[in-house]
Amino acid sequence: MELSWKRNLYVLWLGIFFCSMSYSISVPFLPLFLNSELGVESHLETWSGVAFGITFLASAMIAPYWGSLADKYGRKPMILRSGFSLSALYLLTYFVSNPYELVGIRIMLGLLSGFVPSSIALIATNTPDKQVGYALGIISTAGAAGSILGPFIGGLSSHWFGFRESYLLSGTIVLIAVLIAWIGAREHNFNRSASRSSVRNDLREAVANRPLTRLLGLSLLIAASVMILEPLLTIYVLQLGGSHDTASLSSGIIFSAVGLATVLAAPIWGRIGARIGYQKTLFIGLIGGGVGNLLQFFFHSLVGFGVLRFVYGLFFAAVYPSVQAMIVKETDSSFRGRAFSLNQSANQLGHMAGPVVGGALGGWLSIPIVFLLNGFALIGTAVRFVPRRTKTPASVTRVSETE
Repeated sequence: MELSWKRNLYVLWLGIFFCSMSYSISVPFLPLFLNSELGVESHLETWSGVAFGITFLASAMIAPYWGSLADKYGRKPMILRSGFSLSALYLLTYFVSNPYELVGIRIMLGLLSGFVPSSIALIATNTPDKQVGYALGIISTAGAAGSILGPFIGGLSSHWFGFRESYLLSGTIVLIAVLIAWIGAREHNFNRSASRSSVRNDLREAVANRPLTRLLGLSLLIAASVMILEPLLTIYVLQLGGSHDTASLSSGIIFSAVGLATVLAAPIWGRIGARIGYQKTLFIGLIGGGVGNLLQFFFHSLVGFGVLRFVYGLFFAAVYPSVQAMIVKETDSSFRGRAFSLNQSANQLGHMAGPVVGGALGGWLSIPIVFLLNGFALIGTAVRFVPRRTKTPASVTRVSETE
């Protein structure tokens, strides 16, 4: 078991790294793809928001179903199913000729997705309990590491070859990720003979677990906060003085700044969380992320904006590992896989709502005002998770992590 869980951690770290890289190679530049390749000029912000968000809506609706199948047939089959599907759909994006076809493929991407959450669920359910927090902290850096190289490679690829070719590259890299998982990952903790749980029963059990319900709501809000800005950043780079010829490259560097900060800071926050408690670490991350968003209102140069995004990433790196570790603490091992599936649904709902709201706000208000609103929302969320004093250290007690 010792060798197996470490093997899974290393193998799936690589898989998530490549999968995240493939996403961030092409998707952050979706507004430019819509504009330059598909001829969308009017209501570009709205089209960008819909194209981003519809994928996550479809994924949120289907994730509990895939989660129930995973508990019966295993997480690895779900990893392979989603990986091969994503690869094929990225390749099909190369051939789209109008925004409606693009939205259709984005819907299919959502319905057939699940590589990253299935990988996290496999690790969470096949790792000794005392090592789960450590493993989740390490695996959280995989997506961030992929998001460092992805936008940079995507910026170079779209600049030198074109946006369509970037989707071909994304499809190829996802194929590498799924082959790594196919060959290297091992799974033990599932029972094929067990009856498959219903989504309704899973939801009832989650609702009955009040701390878990709060964490699922928090996951939705955090994802929405991140994705509100996603469809706007490339447009904002143009407003800050970037040219159309270099916008994809400049945006790629700025996107990568947050990922680099996450890779550097997440392991440190993991150790801090184990020492002072994950709720305190979560509170610090939310406050830092909120202040970072507020400060972005005052920076009007590409360099200053990029530096501030890096500093924001240093604090926000504490958020996701803390939430995942708190979910592990608040669920039994028998329900943990489904808990992460429900957490993925919450994340995807936030990912769906964020771009739509961000696109609408970006078309109605100025983008710096959106930064302000987002910052206040994060700080308000942090206030609801202010750590309370308990007689026992927060890193030891279960109650202090969620009250």
